[in-house]
Amino acid sequence: MPTPRDRPSTLPTQPLPKWVKAPLGKASEISTVQRIIKQRGIHTICEEGKCPNRGECYANKTATFLLMGPTCTRACAFCQVDKGHEPMPLDQDEAAKVAESVQLLGLDYVVLTSVARDDLADGGADWFVKVMEAIRVSNPLTLIEVLTPDFWSGKGRETSQKERVEAVVTANPACYNHNIETVERLQDKVRRGAKYGRSLRVLELVKEFNPDIPTKSGLMLGHGETKDEVVEAIQDLRKVDCDRLTLGQYLRPSLEHLPVQKYWTPEEFEELGAIAREMGFSHVRSGPLVRSSYHAGEP
Repeated sequence: MPTPRDRPSTLPTQPLPKWVKAPLGKASEISTVQRIIKQRGIHTICEEGKCPNRGECYANKTATFLLMGPTCTRACAFCQVDKGHEPMPLDQDEAAKVAESVQLLGLDYVVLTSVARDDLADGGADWFVKVMEAIRVSNPLTLIEVLTPDFWSGKGRETSQKERVEAVVTANPACYNHNIETVERLQDKVRRGAKYGRSLRVLELVKEFNPDIPTKSGLMLGHGETKDEVVEAIQDLRKVDCDRLTLGQYLRPSLEHLPVQKYWTPEEFEELGAIAREMGFSHVRSGPLVRSSYHAGEP
């Protein structure tokens, strides 16, 4: 049973500013993508995470595939994805289904992400590799970005975080993404089960194994962070040679999730984006509706 500390606060619900209302997209184009995904029993973070851009992305026939089922073994207080200590067994045909969907959608650039699977011996690292290999068989020109969990291994696990990250890096993704999600002070409140330093270490390890693979991370603003804390987090990412950055507005999925403490304005996002570019990030997406996979394949 949740403790008082775990329960979302009862701040009054703030009205949505006009700048966080996304266009719905054409129903016919949305249904095409949904049909291909649902017929194969696979998942996208677009749907499971209730992404505000899914109408736009579906209209462009793009999607971010959510691997290893729709149930996460973590309990992050901001995320819409279902939580549970007993997630579904792995679908042994998932790699083939994702590869077929990529082909049917004609994707030149695809993002693979997953729920956290702390129940698996390797945290799901080899599963990422398996899906990447399947996509390349039928879609050899498709570039693949991965957005992985932190691959925390814990005590008594068969493989270490370092070995898990190395396995995915060896598969040579076009970009390796891992989100720190929020500033250091708010990690425990927002990302239960995750650690700030552990997430930075993922990005650092990627560069140790292959400095030529671009790394990427992102934050969701609106949890009560200050501008100085955001800038400090951006600096921490540059210290581990992170190349790409996304900054977006946290939108509360339901009353069971953390309330929004602040809606950052488009002007504030522009300012933070400019600061990040000055620090040396090669790609920066900063805006209220930006998400980690938003326009991921664009320069």
